[in-house]
Amino acid sequence: QVPLVESGGGLVQPGGSLRLSCAASGLTFSRYAMSWYRQAPGKERELVAAITSAGSSTNYADSVKGRFTISRDNAKNTVYLQMNSLKPEDTAVYYCKAESIYKGSYWGQGTQVTVSS
Repeated sequence: QVPLVESGGGLVQPGGSLRLSCAASGLTFSRYAMSWYRQAPGKERELVAAITSAGSSTNYADSVKGRFTISRDNAKNTVYLQMNSLKPEDTAVYYCKAESIYKGSYWGQGTQVTVSS
């Protein structure tokens, strides 16, 4: 069973918005820091945004600051990535990752985001 399942990707026009979700199961979600990564064709996977286990702190890649917002709902075992003012260069497969220094890490299977007119 895959513990992390992403959803919410799709095709959007430049300037549009999408909200990605990552639902966790089979792990104690509130004990994991969560992050979103992306990988564009021919490029390495890069960190987009991260949030601590309690949601008290976040950080973002410079390329998405002011446009993307990461959040989490520990009661729903879900982390979100709100993406606004999307650009063609945001096109990638987006992955969520759960990390714990005690339990290791897990990756989701990814969701495609395509920004194109």
